[in-house]
Amino acid sequence: MSRHSSGKRSSSSNSRNAWNDDGLDAPGGRPDSQQSGSGEFESRDLTLADEGDMMPTAMEGEVYVNGEIQIAGQQKNKGKPAPVSGFTKFKNGLRSIWVTSSLMDSKTADSETKAYVLLRELLIYGIFLTILLVLTFGMTNINMYYYTKVMEELFLDSTFADTKNSFRGMTTMQDFWRFSEGPLINGLYKDWETYYNSDNVTGEDLGYIYFENKMLGVPRLRQIKVSNSSCDIHSDFEEEIKQCYSAYTASVEDTNPFGKMEGSAWTYHKADDLESGNVKGMLHTYSGAGYYQNLATNSSHSLAIIQDLKQNLWIDRGTRVVFFDFTVYNANINLFCIVRLLVEFPATGGVIPSWTFRTVKLIRYVSTFDYIVLGCEGIFVLFLLYYIVEESLEIKKHKLKYLYDIWNWLDLLILGISLICVAFSAYRYWEVSDKLTKLLAEPDEFGDFEFLSYWSVQFNYIIAGAIFLAWIKVFKYVSFNKTMSQLTTTLGKAKKDIVGFLVMFMIIFFAFAQLGYLLFGTQVRDFSNLINAMLTLFRIILGDFDFHELESAHRVLGPIYFIFFVFFVFFVLLNMFLAIINDTYAEVKAELADAKNEIEMGEFFKQQYNKMMSKMNLKKDKISGIQKALRSADKDNNKKIDMSEFRTELKSRGYGDEEIEAAFAKYDLNGDRVLDEEEQRKMQDDLEGQRATLAREFSELEARTNRPKSRSSRTYSSGEDSDDEGTSGTRSSRRQGLRPINGVAYEEFTVLSRRVDRMEHSIGSIVSKIDAVLVKLEAMEKAKLKRKENMGKILDSITESTEHSDEMKRDQMERLVREELERVTEHEETIFITDETHSHTTLSYPDCQLGESQEFDEMSIPDETASPYSFS
Repeated sequence: MSRHSSGKRSSSSNSRNAWNDDGLDAPGGRPDSQQSGSGEFESRDLTLADEGDMMPTAMEGEVYVNGEIQIAGQQKNKGKPAPVSGFTKFKNGLRSIWVTSSLMDSKTADSETKAYVLLRELLIYGIFLTILLVLTFGMTNINMYYYTKVMEELFLDSTFADTKNSFRGMTTMQDFWRFSEGPLINGLYKDWETYYNSDNVTGEDLGYIYFENKMLGVPRLRQIKVSNSSCDIHSDFEEEIKQCYSAYTASVEDTNPFGKMEGSAWTYHKADDLESGNVKGMLHTYSGAGYYQNLATNSSHSLAIIQDLKQNLWIDRGTRVVFFDFTVYNANINLFCIVRLLVEFPATGGVIPSWTFRTVKLIRYVSTFDYIVLGCEGIFVLFLLYYIVEESLEIKKHKLKYLYDIWNWLDLLILGISLICVAFSAYRYWEVSDKLTKLLAEPDEFGDFEFLSYWSVQFNYIIAGAIFLAWIKVFKYVSFNKTMSQLTTTLGKAKKDIVGFLVMFMIIFFAFAQLGYLLFGTQVRDFSNLINAMLTLFRIILGDFDFHELESAHRVLGPIYFIFFVFFVFFVLLNMFLAIINDTYAEVKAELADAKNEIEMGEFFKQQYNKMMSKMNLKKDKISGIQKALRSADKDNNKKIDMSEFRTELKSRGYGDEEIEAAFAKYDLNGDRVLDEEEQRKMQDDLEGQRATLAREFSELEARTNRPKSRSSRTYSSGEDSDDEGTSGTRSSRRQGLRPINGVAYEEFTVLSRRVDRMEHSIGSIVSKIDAVLVKLEAMEKAKLKRKENMGKILDSITESTEHSDEMKRDQMERLVREELERVTEHEETIFITDETHSHTTLSYPDCQLGESQEFDEMSIPDETASPYSFS
């Protein structure tokens, strides 16, 4: 056992500080400055200077700090860092805003840094998601549903006077005129021109549906016709059938004037003239052109216009569709309702009604909440800029590998959708303002909000998709937990099987869809086209079907089709899919059972809690030390403490000159370098207030975590005189962040733990070298056995040979034995030369007494004269 040359141990307080990491790295650290930032007070606390002027007393032995062995007491000669400019600090701070898990080097970053970055990402994304939710739900409310419902009931369910039919049940051309002269005129005008007491509505109160919904402009009727001879008549019927009107296509639209031959209702207008777009009906998609007629602002004039159209046969055999368009606005709830009633006249005859009620919020900023939403929209734009920069940095770092991660595609999709929504919101704001200005200037014109309402609805659909994808993205930030990653892991492992299954499923599914369309398409509405047939089959899988309708279509083929589809798809394919998912999920569960979480959040929060408690303990001990110094510094009992007395007392407690000077100067108000009785009382009051605040913080933390008070807290709260001021070791223990537990100070325990770690590391290297020697010895033994076996075979072959004399055989045997012995000797020398480089490695580790160390030989290798198989 050898020791270092210095034979005297340092004092207890200085020895603890010498073994402190910060004590070595930061010169002048106080004994109780155990952790970075632990000595800082809040603004109302004592102003204590930063550690920095005195090195702790050197102590003996080696110290294991931050993964390397250092000599205690040996000051590091670190050069002063170059001054950093303000712009560089700003640039580095700005760059740190975009530190993410993808931009961080996961191989070099420790788990605490990973956890911090992940929590920071999750917090930022949580704010972004909250803002997005506010924007989404700020555009919709329950009033939209009731507004749509009341308008639908007014125009779709009101019955005709003579047939008791309604718009929903319209079947003939005569029903169209019944609706136009009855429920349409009544709903738009007549019912709201008198109050329920039969008084007439006059002046500005006219033009309101339900007395609440202002009609914007006037309603419009528009029809599209096809020309005569737009289809081919078979030669057998050419003499009988002189007129032929085909189903609608844009190429056969009739553009010629008809009827009165003048006026907008009787002359054709292009889509550009009407500023109208294509409209999708039940049968076809129609253009925005046609013949149109605007109604008036009251019931009498409007009814006269409709009767004139009816009298002059505005609708004839060539008519394929008629549109009723109007817009109402309810100021009570700031909502627009854009109504389109569509009546199609197919080439088969009859009438097919359909409708669209779009309730949208086109004027965005009216109420207080609307302006809150406006503020959230601004924050949302800032978040988009933040994430654009983040994704740009990730693309710059990873390049093409960026596209290999499905989460990056999801990020780009959310960003793209959000940018589109921002652009449309700006366009909608200016467009609505311009349109309302023109409409209010010309109230007798048609207010066409169809385009805006259509894209507003599409905007709502897009933003709904964005919020859905945004929620899915949450899995990206919680996938560090093995439980949260089960879904993505299961789908990832099963993707090949799922793709193979989908191929089989789609083949069978399309086969049944086409079969159903061809068998029942002429009689069953659910199979009237291929798309409807596919949707119907999906409904059958989910248990929503009408078996009797299939049976009515064909009493034999209907049941057979149904039974075969249910058997192959429901009982076979669907169960195959469930088996794929179940097997993969079981495999994933088994793998995750033994796996560890990528980041242990529980451990991270525990470490942060312990650090916080340690910092608070350090603050408590600083306050306690200064309080004791105030009581004992007045040696001459004159109720005044001069600077020399204050310095001497705090120096004995391990405080630095700068800390002492700063604390004294704060309360030496008159600058006479003496603390009088009033100044001492003010200092004591401040310290007591700080102690009480820390005690409350302790109790709140412990109550929040349901943890009992630590021994240090109880010791501190019980009184500041519990420690012995007679020994420096006890003073050092009192100044440290944690109290001694079972007679061993926390810092001493930490030092001893490091020494044990070093011993384990060195012993591990010894064991590995012993294993290597044993492996080599085993290899030598196997080589000897192999050589012995080969030698025996050679000797047998020589002995059995009859071509050589006995003398020649002896010479061959002697030569072979000599060569074998030389090879053995050479091999053994190589083994021992290799081991000689590791034969005497010294292990130095400190013993349980501070400042001491011991040396051991890891192994003793025998010299060359020893047997190669002996080992001591």
